[in-house]
Amino acid sequence: MWPFSKKGPSGFSSSSTAEQVTQGIDGTGLTAVVTGASSGIGTETTRVLAKRGVHVIMGVRNTAAGKDVKETILKENPSAKVDAMELDLSSMESVKKFASEYKSSGLPLNILINNAGIMACPFMLSKDNHELQFATNHLGHFLLTNLLLDTMKKTSRESKKEGRIVIVSSEAHRFAYSEGIRFDKINDQSSYNNWRAYGQSKLANILHANELTKHLKEDGVDITANSLHPGTITTNLFRYNSAVNGIINVVGRMVMKNVQQGAATTCYVALHPEVKGVSGKYFSDSNVSKTTPHGTDADLAKKLWDFSMNLIK
Repeated sequence: MWPFSKKGPSGFSSSSTAEQVTQGIDGTGLTAVVTGASSGIGTETTRVLAKRGVHVIMGVRNTAAGKDVKETILKENPSAKVDAMELDLSSMESVKKFASEYKSSGLPLNILINNAGIMACPFMLSKDNHELQFATNHLGHFLLTNLLLDTMKKTSRESKKEGRIVIVSSEAHRFAYSEGIRFDKINDQSSYNNWRAYGQSKLANILHANELTKHLKEDGVDITANSLHPGTITTNLFRYNSAVNGIINVVGRMVMKNVQQGAATTCYVALHPEVKGVSGKYFSDSNVSKTTPHGTDADLAKKLWDFSMNLIK
């Protein structure tokens, strides 16, 4: 694992685990929502945040799987505070229902982790007739963030603690379509490429965090928004690609991160004191990293924001 050993300015590297990057951090009194928490790095993120004292609400499409994750975490850590709520990011109705139920619960919200995602699937439309990867990876999270923002602002004001929005992107944003976001061809099946569409949705994640940062600063609220690349990890994201999945199973352990390492950057950005006040940045291996020029294009970010706002009306 020699490529994973070089530490960055944070003192962590790509071999650091979620437990290591949060060692000694007390998250007691904090409440977090983690989407896609019933498998992969979402489960590990939930487990480690709960281990640090955070009350975690898992947004899960499969509530039975969410219940199993909760039970597993409680077996290891009986004092953990973990709950599961149904959430399908590909359905705006489901996102609205989740947000409404969350607000009705009266729970505070310090940390929102937009983690759920699908990767390189065949062309499909969501229930709202948007290309499925764009709908699930970006639009559902855009709507969720929008609906939960008032709760986060209220929590930040009352608790005097910084709120953090963490959006899980990917280095795959480098493989988006040449124009970045194909606003006029989001649903164009004839020119659809499953990997470029995935890259487009991950670029959208970065642009969302950047533009959201501008809005939060204009509002003068103590909430940050950052995006990140978790690493190439052996998870079920590869389920739509049987050939790739086979290769992953054979060589994954040698060249890829395990789930404990894959959840590290998410947990670092969500909890670490070093990240206090940092917003509109892209992280990789628990360190600030660089995106493509599209990823820092303020005009593209603004255009995506307006485009997304129009789609969620």
